[in-house]
Amino acid sequence: MSRYQQEFQQATQQPEAFWAEQAKRIPWFTQPSTILSYDDQQHARWFDDGEMNICHAALDYHVEQGRGEQPAVYWDSPVTDKKATITFAEMRDRVAYFAGALQELGVEKGDRVVIYMPMIPEALVAMYACARLGAIHSVVFGGFAPHELAVRIDDAKPKVVVAASCGVEVNKVLPYKPIIDQAIEQSEHKPEACVVYQREEQRAELKEGDHDWAALVEKAPYTDCVPVKGTDPLYVLYTSGTTGKPKGVVRDTAGYAVALAYSMEVIYDVEPGDVFFSASDVGWVVGHSYIVYAPLLRGCTTVVYEGKPVKTPDAGAFWRLIEEYRVKSFFTAPTAFRAIKKEDPDAKLLEQYDISSLKNLYLAGERLDPPTFHWLDDLLDVPVIDHWWQTETGWPIAANLPGLEPMPTKAGSATVPVPGFNVQILDRDGEQTGPMEQGSVVIKQPMPPGCLVGVWGDPQRFHSAYMAAFPGYYLTGDGGYIDEDGYLFIMGRTDDVINVAGHRLSTGEMEEVVGAHPAVAECAVIGIHDELKGQLPVGLVIPKDGFDGDEATLESELIARVRDQIGPIACFKQVLVVSRLPKTRSGKILRKLLRNIADGKEFGVPSTIDDPTSLEDVHGAMRDRAVGASDKATPV
Repeated sequence: MSRYQQEFQQATQQPEAFWAEQAKRIPWFTQPSTILSYDDQQHARWFDDGEMNICHAALDYHVEQGRGEQPAVYWDSPVTDKKATITFAEMRDRVAYFAGALQELGVEKGDRVVIYMPMIPEALVAMYACARLGAIHSVVFGGFAPHELAVRIDDAKPKVVVAASCGVEVNKVLPYKPIIDQAIEQSEHKPEACVVYQREEQRAELKEGDHDWAALVEKAPYTDCVPVKGTDPLYVLYTSGTTGKPKGVVRDTAGYAVALAYSMEVIYDVEPGDVFFSASDVGWVVGHSYIVYAPLLRGCTTVVYEGKPVKTPDAGAFWRLIEEYRVKSFFTAPTAFRAIKKEDPDAKLLEQYDISSLKNLYLAGERLDPPTFHWLDDLLDVPVIDHWWQTETGWPIAANLPGLEPMPTKAGSATVPVPGFNVQILDRDGEQTGPMEQGSVVIKQPMPPGCLVGVWGDPQRFHSAYMAAFPGYYLTGDGGYIDEDGYLFIMGRTDDVINVAGHRLSTGEMEEVVGAHPAVAECAVIGIHDELKGQLPVGLVIPKDGFDGDEATLESELIARVRDQIGPIACFKQVLVVSRLPKTRSGKILRKLLRNIADGKEFGVPSTIDDPTSLEDVHGAMRDRAVGASDKATPV
């Protein structure tokens, strides 16, 4: 057997022994004796009786081991023309004092704290401070509108909200405090306090119940790490579901730390002291796992980048960062390189930089299309590694594993299942398919450490959304197949979640907003292919009888509603007015059929459609309007 086969087999057949060995990668206050147990719903839980603190494992421990003067964080912000280097010792102290500030506001173990911040070091400080206290953080991406933030506040019920006074983009400053104020006004739950980090670019006006970050820290006590059980929750991160209400993915502490430490060695192939750069945002799972926690757990330096891959100041931004910080492993979404390719198709800017430190390039968050893969593969002298995972899993399900056994790449494949993930392809009847046969991608129980352990406040939703479809298996919601060599190919979502520039968004949530307009009788939102962002949402709307308004005005109003209630992150920029939508006999809109029409695929008329001419209506509207809006899309 190859090294990969041996490790995969052990993780599958002897999971307790395998993960007990991997648990040695992190420091414990109390070593676990119970490696694998099951909760009331028979979902796997890991390291239940162990005690640790992930802040201690990522910061204090490395200072104790002599890495105190090593950079823990490089902050690079071309949008503000600022940079900073923070050592492990400095980071530990900043976190300890801010944890003391939160403690003075009454935050204790088990309390929730919502964090709404841009890509600045203080975002990491706030997350680690919560972990230091045993509090549960819930980071909300700074691009979400007040309504979306209010929904998360009502669900998580935080004791405190931590925010920055503003975010900064290439050409504008985005005030955050008004968004926070509107969200709290809209939410039923009222946090006891709001802590605001004042940025020079725009200071916020503080009101009753608001606290200045610097003033709190100045008088705060230094706070030590609170021991937590291995199965105690570390954070809640909201992800889009097929319904309007987002799901609060609950991540435990020890299983997550063990999985991340393992992944940094076998997948990302880095050693303590190396520099790791993930071009994501702390508001997404990639930011949680591979900007905030995993690099520091491994004793690496993480790069925190406040900017975009192009126009900040140019399409060579990534190459500059790799050269300047001697990055060894770099991880981003394919969308970023599609944007770079559009601006600099011949990669002339790369010639200006020395990126010899780079050993591996990783892409995930959306499908890596073959043209982008081949462009990068021809351009770079390092492996271009596509890999696949989800907010729910917290770390990669499938990848090439250069730290264990490098494998040849195949365009379109996320390569092989990572040890611990027993990936199978099932047909509609729950039977395993053969090689090259498509079906639902599932993971056989037990799920490995690091994966979600529940949906916040809704255990039944956890079971129904992920475990009920195929008993004994976790349903990923993606379709795909495994080839004769064991390589996994992911073909796309099988539900109504779309992927816009690596960000999962619910079409159902957008439909709720569009359908609430007084002039709309019926609507559907589907994702269509976009050369730059992967997918973009398009609204199909049937106006109410008697509607005599201007269609262009209705379109602009619907676009504005989605932007106001969900945020610019939705990239909802097109609405088509149609007279009919294809439906089943029970009245369900055939969204998969609409997606096929939008993608230009041939279609027949299924016998379940009551009014086949509605297909022609939708197809004609899409044909007449250029729905593929790559030229209009703003590069991320």
